Amino acid sequence: MEKKKVAIIGAGSSGLCTIKCCLEEDLDPICFESSEDIGGLWRFKEVPEEDRASIYKSVIINTSKEMMCFSDFPIPDDYPNYMHNAKIMDYFRMYAKHFDLLKYIRFRTKVCSVARRPDFSSTGQWDVVTETDGKQESSVFDAILVCTGHHTNAHLPLDSFPGIEKFKGRYIHSRDYKSPDEFTGKRVIVIGIGNSGGDLAVEISHTAQQVFLSTRRGAWVLNRVGDEGYPADMLLSTRSYQLLKNLFTTSMVNQWVESKVNSRFNHSHYGLKPKHRFFSQHPTINDELPNKIISGKVLMKPNVSEFTETAAIFEDGSKEEDIDFVIFATGYSFSFPFLGNNVRVTENQISLYKFVFPPHLEKPTLAIIGLIQPLGAIMPIAELQIRWATHVFKGMCRVNATLSKWTTLNTWTNWPL
Repeated sequence: MEKKKVAIIGAGSSGLCTIKCCLEEDLDPICFESSEDIGGLWRFKEVPEEDRASIYKSVIINTSKEMMCFSDFPIPDDYPNYMHNAKIMDYFRMYAKHFDLLKYIRFRTKVCSVARRPDFSSTGQWDVVTETDGKQESSVFDAILVCTGHHTNAHLPLDSFPGIEKFKGRYIHSRDYKSPDEFTGKRVIVIGIGNSGGDLAVEISHTAQQVFLSTRRGAWVLNRVGDEGYPADMLLSTRSYQLLKNLFTTSMVNQWVESKVNSRFNHSHYGLKPKHRFFSQHPTINDELPNKIISGKVLMKPNVSEFTETAAIFEDGSKEEDIDFVIFATGYSFSFPFLGNNVRVTENQISLYKFVFPPHLEKPTLAIIGLIQPLGAIMPIAELQIRWATHVFKGMCRVNATLSKWTTLNTWTNWPL
């Protein structure tokens, strides 16, 4: 029997394990990657590239190696528990080499369109148009796996900040930040207290005259290092912790976690206390932020209500003059322009069955892998998603929408927590 031909879009962390899983299931994968290398979000480049994720030079992952590694390829023992982006790339390269994945990737190849064939209702097949070096090519595939992630398109809500158009200083999105050098001696406002906002406020404070961290709702801040020096995400993934969640109400578990987090530093004393419970929003992972706040290098502020030519006025009526830079750490939006009307994204939300399959297609031959921001690592989740998706493609299990509700996915724009 002829192997099913599968198109994989994106060669980041989800794309790599998707290639491997397709091979294990005796499918015929071809991965299309618009850039010249693997790694996706985790590959640092000095100059941001259009339509690609972009990180800053100092980024360290927020999940430990014990919790983020692929199931059959442990991260080397001598690697740190929380890895710098360069170490993550080294791991991905080892993974790709070990399983001989690179030969299935077409680099510098952009997917222009993915369209259902006229006989889709019976075959589930797709027409895929790609472009390499200005030359387009059309191919037929039996299934599509989208692994493009959700950290590509900068969400820059300038309409929510009156006066920004007359502000004489500079403003950028966190996507364009690379290092703190240009902020030396400057007065800087960082808007948004997601992971990027917290990281940038801390890093810039080493060289800036003053950093103001503006937040609309506050945030629960977690350390990477947990009790007795163990990685915090390991401690939150134990059987005893899961038992606790199952035995008690959500409100009681929220109270327990909030009390534990506040025992290290009371969020109210630091201007961080959020308006939401712990499990209602994604927490911020940052080991240094409380130290920077208590030393005055980072000053917490509420949301900006208005900008003038040189100043920012905040919702509590306070005003800070002589602002040189504003950094919008306001998250990302995602879209799939190459999918046309096959997938609907509205206000950064998408309906997917079990976070994987679009609900309205006659045949479940299109799956989206890794489009979720969990409290923890994405790699193991993507691995499980692709195992299930390939079994559906092969007819080994069914997708029965009548037995389950379609799930609306919001991937956390992170603005401003």
